[in-house]
Amino acid sequence: MARIAVIGAGMGALAAAARLAVAGHRVAVYERTETYGGALRRVERDGFSFDTGPGLLPLPAVYRDLFLKTGREPLEECVELVQVDPSSRHVFPDGTRVSLPNTSRAGVVSALEDGLGPAAARRWGDFLVRAREAWDRSRRPLLEEPLWPNWQVLAEREPYPAVPHRKLLRTRTAGTLAEVGAWELRDPRLTALLESHALAYGLDPRRTPASAAVLPYMEHAFGTWYVRGGMRELARAVYERCLARRVEFHFGAEAVGVLEKDGRAAGLELADGSVADADLVVAGVAPGVLDRLARGTRPR
Repeated sequence: MARIAVIGAGMGALAAAARLAVAGHRVAVYERTETYGGALRRVERDGFSFDTGPGLLPLPAVYRDLFLKTGREPLEECVELVQVDPSSRHVFPDGTRVSLPNTSRAGVVSALEDGLGPAAARRWGDFLVRAREAWDRSRRPLLEEPLWPNWQVLAEREPYPAVPHRKLLRTRTAGTLAEVGAWELRDPRLTALLESHALAYGLDPRRTPASAAVLPYMEHAFGTWYVRGGMRELARAVYERCLARRVEFHFGAEAVGVLEKDGRAAGLELADGSVADADLVVAGVAPGVLDRLARGTRPR
């Protein structure tokens, strides 16, 4: 049994903590704020509650698996999931309105044919076939398997099978989501539909890799779900699962550096000057924060 320190109490960190605790490890979570959930926060005012992060759940299977592997109660006994239908409604600058059904690729193509015409619907359908191929290439190494020791090879090949685009005397393939829209969809309304999935996550389509094409595919294939009471309820359920697995939580405990001994992580240095000893450290933080913590590494 190892002592494991988890930095952060966002959803990924909570999920890791629960799984590690079930595996028999002693897990302690150190969160710089006073609550859990990361982006899944809640603001209460005048008797009303508001989610401050994402409002919908796009891939419930991930959390179903988490609850199945970490306890007796399945996800649906801890939160109520409601399938959203239609999954989205789009209003375009030319006044066109399209409602897309949930978990139906054929239904989406049919709705686009009615709203945008057969040619646009056909291009979107062809695009979804390529997006599914990107999903099939990336699903196992990114979501279902332990990270490969040579994980860098995952970045060597773009999983999205872009259609070659001839421009002047050169043939190019789309490398960003914006290029997929401009070169393959060739309809400003379809481009807006595609880019809306990136914008919903705060991503710039001009810089987002083409592999983000999996986002609309996931919505059409697996559906969009609402958590009754708001997404904060999902964070609460995962937090309570961690408590049931005896995960320790330290709120208001900001990690400022990783302690090192014999070439391995040996704990955390906290902002108040205290030290949290550990055999292993899991960082559930943004890459920029992780870089800062790595620079703060010092011998133990």
